[in-house]
Amino acid sequence: MLIKCWGSRGSTPVCGRQYLKYGGDTTCIQVTAQSGETVIIDAGTGIRQLGKSLGSASTSYLLLTHAHIDHLAGFNFFKPLFQPGSMVEIQNSCFSGSTVEKILTTLMSPPFSPICPKDLKATIRFRTDLCGTFSIGSLRVETIPLNHPNGGFGFRFTEGKKRFVFLTDNELGFDHGQEADFEDYLAFAGDADLLFHDAEFTPEEYKMRGGWGHSTYTSALDLTLQSGAKRLGLFHLNQYRTDVQMDEIQADCRSRIRSAGSDLDCFGVACNTSFIL
Repeated sequence: MLIKCWGSRGSTPVCGRQYLKYGGDTTCIQVTAQSGETVIIDAGTGIRQLGKSLGSASTSYLLLTHAHIDHLAGFNFFKPLFQPGSMVEIQNSCFSGSTVEKILTTLMSPPFSPICPKDLKATIRFRTDLCGTFSIGSLRVETIPLNHPNGGFGFRFTEGKKRFVFLTDNELGFDHGQEADFEDYLAFAGDADLLFHDAEFTPEEYKMRGGWGHSTYTSALDLTLQSGAKRLGLFHLNQYRTDVQMDEIQADCRSRIRSAGSDLDCFGVACNTSFIL
């Protein structure tokens, strides 16, 4: 299993020299199965560069964690949509009473876009079977409700004995009524080889932002240490978080890990980084 990050920023894309190391694009993760399938998690602005990297007659599977705009903003610019011979299989789940098909059709319609679904050249299939627990090639995919306003899904990918867990936009320690709690996330992340978890806020920032749907990096670290996951990628980087500040957060996490007597590997997830499991 190959995991590549094309965007790890939260809320809105950013640019500037202070964001070069971790990047400014919003959420988009590529998971490539050993059997060859390309799975895409979220269509944030990072999906634009991902689309450029795919072949002219590619097949990809798009899964969405939820429908907030920072996770959809790149969909209209996904190059395979405009290429004859390409196929895009899209998870047609439901968010706040609307299907993904309806949400994306609205996003790609006036007055939001001059390009309409009828202008697309790829074969697009909206699939209701890409929900719950399912398989894509050699990947087994499981979902869990995210603790986030308007709901959403976290994902666990298993291939052979390797496991990748993706829990962005997940607020630990606050009840959004989404039918999952800390113990559920502990079990879901248990013994993961790689866990990406929402780490948008510092503890000080969180005092004014509780209930916004995002975790502190210390909460994400606590969950990881208790779960037994082997590596933690700090994700959904705050729109104002500079490279220097992110390095400081990473250093603080590593200090806390040493104090806990753990050998956990912890890092900020940067654009254009890849992981092989």
